[in-house]
Amino acid sequence: MAEQVKDRKDIEREYLWDLTSLFVDDDAWEAEFGRLSADLEKIASFRGKLGDGAAVVAEAYRTVYELGARLEAFHGYAFQRRTEDARDTKSQSMMNKADSLYVQFMGAVSYMDPEILSLSDEVLESYRKAPEVAPYLHLFEDLLRQKPHTLTAAEEAIVAAFGEISGAGGDVADMLMDADMKFDDVPNPDDPEHPFPLTQANYISLQENPNREIRKKSFENFYKGFRALNNTFGATYLNRLKESSLNTRLRHYNSNREASLANNNIPESVYDNLVSTVHAFLPEMYRYLRLRKRLLELDELHYYDLYTPITKDVTVSYTYDEAKELLLAAVAPLGEHYVETVKKGLASRWVDVFPNAGKRSGAYSIGSCKTTPHISMNFTGTLDSVSTLCHEMGHSMHTYLTHENQPLQYDDYALFIAEVASTVNENLLVEHLLSITEDKTMKLFLINQYLENFRGTVFRQTMFAEFEQLAHTRVQNGESATPEDLNKIYLDLIKLYFGDDLVIDDEVQYEWSRIPHFYRPFYVYQYATGYSSAVALSEGILRDGEPAVKKYLEFLSLGCSVYPMDALAHGGVDLSTPEPVEKALQKFSKLLDEAEALVG
Repeated sequence: MAEQVKDRKDIEREYLWDLTSLFVDDDAWEAEFGRLSADLEKIASFRGKLGDGAAVVAEAYRTVYELGARLEAFHGYAFQRRTEDARDTKSQSMMNKADSLYVQFMGAVSYMDPEILSLSDEVLESYRKAPEVAPYLHLFEDLLRQKPHTLTAAEEAIVAAFGEISGAGGDVADMLMDADMKFDDVPNPDDPEHPFPLTQANYISLQENPNREIRKKSFENFYKGFRALNNTFGATYLNRLKESSLNTRLRHYNSNREASLANNNIPESVYDNLVSTVHAFLPEMYRYLRLRKRLLELDELHYYDLYTPITKDVTVSYTYDEAKELLLAAVAPLGEHYVETVKKGLASRWVDVFPNAGKRSGAYSIGSCKTTPHISMNFTGTLDSVSTLCHEMGHSMHTYLTHENQPLQYDDYALFIAEVASTVNENLLVEHLLSITEDKTMKLFLINQYLENFRGTVFRQTMFAEFEQLAHTRVQNGESATPEDLNKIYLDLIKLYFGDDLVIDDEVQYEWSRIPHFYRPFYVYQYATGYSSAVALSEGILRDGEPAVKKYLEFLSLGCSVYPMDALAHGGVDLSTPEPVEKALQKFSKLLDEAEALVG
């Protein structure tokens, strides 16, 4: 942790991703910009002709999806180049051009849905039954479902024109966090002349440090930075809240949440079931915090005590090569094709491994249509880093199997199920590690990791979901949403979700401003529903073997050819009821029982 973050040019090539499946180099990307800009004009050739027959509609769809695939690769390359170093002005310029072209594309296609929906019911029904439309039937029927919320062609064009400034608040927040914010160093008690640098990338690692003073100072210094920019983050988030409310009114939805969930045809009851079920299990969270406080031998449990392992004398670190081997062992139950594809991905440099100066914090997987998926992470050698590699490879394999099995129009998957495959891999990793150790202390360490996954993904993300709902509701109702209002909403939720055993430090109230997903409305709840689904799937894979694996891999291959709830049902998970969340939290309780039994 005391090592200085390297410049990108000083990192060995084998640890940097290979973007050549997208573009050979920046010059090739620039050449595509000119071609793609010109080719987008083809979309206009269908304007006013979509009532001329099903064949015309099918050809329009084919043209749009082929151009969309090219645009996705174009935009993805620019995004990944900016990820490498957010300070680099060239990559910032590339991202701006990509965003501009994306807005141009959205404007170009904006007339299509309204024009189709303006046709008579008889014509639409004939199109629905036409063999030319059959390859696009699910898309066509989904369009008909959204007819009440689709504007006229002129109105859609105006909305699309604002796309370039849509989400500006999130862009500002990203740049603040990834490029501009600087934090005070954390004193190093073992080497006072070489303090720990504090960054977005290593903050959690410092919070895991067994030295409580290091945890405390990193916590204080980190949120000192966010407190200083509380008004700025508040203004950027308020901009996003207002933008969502405007979209809700324009498209005739009852609420921001309904508008967001409607994209994936998710009933709001799924959201409400999640929150109410997690509330019912909050006593189990309080029980876990009491165990954590006891094992850490603390008189008071603070927020900066929540990430450090609860076991003593267990120092686990891994090289990247060791992490890869653990990944392969963990996913072995998913079969030979899955494992061999992961091996190929690792050897082909799908992964951008280590942090470097200016690199985007956190981790993600990205995959453009019919190109190699890629993973950005900031590997630091911890078990959490190994888990992150497994997690992001789950995303990449979901992308890869979708590419392998679906045509362009279905070569993607909904956000609602985006976290399932990643979390299945995380669960398989922990179960694998538990299966190969007999050491009591190590078992407790691993169970704590599992419990932390639940805390961070089910409890914490549900708390985030409640924060979003409360913040969006305030703006919808015309109430104030000042930084002070947002701080109080978040602080009250911390008190509810963590109970009386947690001492509430003043800095906690600013945490909401460092959550980038809040700028992507009503995304975070899907982590919790996804984790609950993943628990059911991973338990079934380990218990039932090949039959469960077959259904799971089919689920990963469906892309967006069906609604996400139907895809999950195909895999064996029914989120229309509270049962998957209940079963997941029962697993949490069982793991907590095992932890308490181990410590006596």
